[in-house]
Amino acid sequence: MLNYFLVFIGGGLGSMCRYGIAHLLTDHKMTFPLATFIANILSCLILGYLVGLSLKTEVGYYHRFLLMTGFCGGFSTFSTFSSETFQLFQQGEIFHAFLNIAISLIVCLICIFLGFKIAE
Repeated sequence: MLNYFLVFIGGGLGSMCRYGIAHLLTDHKMTFPLATFIANILSCLILGYLVGLSLKTEVGYYHRFLLMTGFCGGFSTFSTFSSETFQLFQQGEIFHAFLNIAISLIVCLICIFLGFKIAE
């Protein structure tokens, strides 16, 4: 039961951080969904780092639920990424939609790798 509580707390904190980034960028009118992109990049970097540490058993069992599943799960968001990309397609912003797909995938994979390497 403690695992569920830790995921709940971590997820809430991650969601608040994601909201904070979006709130900081509300005054900037952009076509590209930068807030979601930044949240996903940071989450991938953090998750890669934690995965790297966990392979060396330096991340405790309960910390994995709090940080990896909870925080990173709440901080990153595939559903928002998908929704914003769909909206770009609907608005005729085809270039920005495909740019969002390509750059998100490439940069987030690189961030997982970098986080993992930092942990080594």
